[in-house]
Amino acid sequence: MANIKSAEKRARQTVKRTARNKSIKTRVKNSRKDVIAATQTGDVKSVALKLKAFASTADKAAKAGVIHRNTANRLKSRAALAAAKGKVAASK
Repeated sequence: MANIKSAEKRARQTVKRTARNKSIKTRVKNSRKDVIAATQTGDVKSVALKLKAFASTADKAAKAGVIHRNTANRLKSRAALAAAKGKVAASK
């Protein structure tokens, strides 16, 4: 346990930030799972909406500094590729 006032404050801040970051990361993961689930159903409009929501969520997480900007871009790219593959599979 911290003995110095500033260290105690830093410990409190860390707890708050950890909780906030965890909720944001969970939101990103759930949004990503929604895109993949929508891709497997084959509904093109649903996939487009979920992909747009996921991109927004990932960008917000990157802006908040929870995930790196390149990580957000990589996740969005992979989700878009999965969606495109799903569209091709649905059209066959």
